[in-house]
Amino acid sequence: MKLNMASTALLYACLSSSARVASGFVTRSTVTPRAIVSSTHLSFSTSNNEQNTAAAAVSGIRRRRARNSINSLIERASITEGTRYKDGALNMSTAEQQTDINGASTTNNNNDSQDEEFDKLFPNKNQNVLDLPPRMRFAPSPTGSLHVGGARTALYNWLVAKKGLLDYGEERGGGFVLRVEDTDLARSTKESEDSVLADLSWLGLLWDEGPDTPLAKYGPYRQSERSALYSKVANRLIAQGKAYPCFCTPEELDEMKARMEAEGIPPRYDGTWRDADPEVVAKKIADGEPYTVRFKVPPGARVVIDDAVRGTVAWDAEATVGDFILLRSSGVPVYNFCVAVDDATMGITTVIRAEEHLTNTLRQGLILDALGAPRPRYAHCSLILGEDKQKLSKRHGATSCNQFRLDGFLPDAMINYLALLGWNDGTDNEIFTREELIEAFDIDRIVKSPSVFDMDKLKWVNSQHLKKMEVEDLLGLVQEQLEFMEMIKEGGDEKKTRDFVFASTALAKQMMETTQDAATNAKTVLGYDLPATFDGLSDAEAKTMVEQGNFYGIAMKIIEMHEAGSFPMPDANNMLAAFMDGSNKAIVEDNQIGGDEGSYPMQYKATMKALAKEMGVKGKDLFHPVRLALTGEMSGQDVTKQMSLLAMASEDDSAVNVEKAGVVAFESRVEMLKSFCESIPEQFRVSKSASIEDKSKDSANDSKSESKADASKDAVSSSSSPAVTDPLAEYDGPPITAL
Repeated sequence: MKLNMASTALLYACLSSSARVASGFVTRSTVTPRAIVSSTHLSFSTSNNEQNTAAAAVSGIRRRRARNSINSLIERASITEGTRYKDGALNMSTAEQQTDINGASTTNNNNDSQDEEFDKLFPNKNQNVLDLPPRMRFAPSPTGSLHVGGARTALYNWLVAKKGLLDYGEERGGGFVLRVEDTDLARSTKESEDSVLADLSWLGLLWDEGPDTPLAKYGPYRQSERSALYSKVANRLIAQGKAYPCFCTPEELDEMKARMEAEGIPPRYDGTWRDADPEVVAKKIADGEPYTVRFKVPPGARVVIDDAVRGTVAWDAEATVGDFILLRSSGVPVYNFCVAVDDATMGITTVIRAEEHLTNTLRQGLILDALGAPRPRYAHCSLILGEDKQKLSKRHGATSCNQFRLDGFLPDAMINYLALLGWNDGTDNEIFTREELIEAFDIDRIVKSPSVFDMDKLKWVNSQHLKKMEVEDLLGLVQEQLEFMEMIKEGGDEKKTRDFVFASTALAKQMMETTQDAATNAKTVLGYDLPATFDGLSDAEAKTMVEQGNFYGIAMKIIEMHEAGSFPMPDANNMLAAFMDGSNKAIVEDNQIGGDEGSYPMQYKATMKALAKEMGVKGKDLFHPVRLALTGEMSGQDVTKQMSLLAMASEDDSAVNVEKAGVVAFESRVEMLKSFCESIPEQFRVSKSASIEDKSKDSANDSKSESKADASKDAVSSSSSPAVTDPLAEYDGPPITAL
């Protein structure tokens, strides 16, 4: 059974690594090389004498047999009975296999040529990423929907990319990259990917490169489609002695972990296969034993980054992580390996992400240094918390972007609010357009402290954006909400649908915080909550008003006028009269009356004046009873607008789904009002204010009579009483001012 090309390359890499045993990168010697890991590269300071000493020290560690040649190893492996080779991620195309074999068997000149070819994979190599046009990326895992935290991460990256395109121009190669990290095969789904992309599109965070641009320069953009690249890079690291196969079983690793925990040592891989005999490695591979590929952490290595948010962050790499896995035994690459390779090969210059990824930077930085690719600039944003100061989650309410869309929030308002969750422009301004955010956003103004998600603040921001929009601009969004609530018939008359949406939007424009408010308000207006009997009236304010006695007489008058056909109703030929002014512009102020002379609103106004005169009531004593009788509510928007919306929903061939919208037509309301009035006790059918006024008049007349009688008595008394002289008139002493 023959070994495939990748096996041959790996065998050669194992032998090659033993030939470089003197290198400080490859061996753990008694003289530890001084590894220096900066924010951009990894270098080693080891003199020739130190290398010779290290080689001698290693040679004394273990007595080795004479090495077989690469050809003899391949031949022996190929004839081994029952040979199985699980190449996994090392399974490469024929061209790639041939390239690696050539790299393992040609001259040094050819090796140099291949090094140059390999380096071309990294577009930012030997460049300062801060001098390049920003290439930003958002890399979601398609294991669920897009949530608030991920949306903010996408937004920050998008803002930097868009500002970079304005500053540098599109021809310089910057942009916003969407990369799908779907290496979690068990949880990743196409449905989740579609959902995330749809949410980003709704927010307006459109990408310049992504899964839907397969022919772009740095594609493909799904990690599941980049396995050949990961294989190529992994083989390269093995060939350079920067990675190695590990054959430890899960049981051995568990035992290793338990031993370290018992000794009080932070668990990490102990390097069992780090410097294993290449022949033993080759034999195990040829025998088909499963293995992982581990990264060889340089002795004494430290990783230091200058985080744009958190400042300087440093790790002792060897003590913290040990030799970590790059490829699982199944051949699937691990998350950090994929991310590092993707960032390097896609030319990413800056990575903005959540602080929970900060620890991943250590492994990714080591891999990037080993590849000779510059690290991007990092900015790790603090978490978003709920109002209870715990990490935001579903228990805090809506957290997914799609739910906010369903709840009627505007994309621009969401962008505005998300930007404020961890950033400010240094002023008191809190309302930004998309263009203003692009201009103002600066990565250096991202704050380190966590932000609290405040739903009330989001609603306020949304309401400010709504107020800046015209009614016509909101129609599509309000119609979407009406459709979500199934209040509009599918396939209904387009004009009637448009008029109903327009009326619903204009009616709620002044007060709505979300576009959903327009739909819920319309449903409230179309309903009628007046109870069947007086005893069933639970609203204390309404009950007190009815007990004053004005309601009964006014309600009975409305019933009488309706039955006589004299109570004004909306004009079927001009249903929008209440919502339009004389110039046919939408009315959004509730105290502004629509229509012109002779229109329904004007007829209603004239009727109310006549009713007030006839019933002898005015102000709230008139309008509260009328509103309760017609709408079933004590407060709300202009009655003519409410009655017009009801008429649209009740007409023949209406566009409204009567059952879902809860429509109670005017005829039904009149019947319910009759029933309610019949249940009102006799003592509440007469206006108390009128009785009080009559008593006041009688009391006033009595008071006037008493006052006249008292005046007459005083006059008689004064005429019959003797005159009283002033004592000062006969005073003959010194001046009073002197006393």
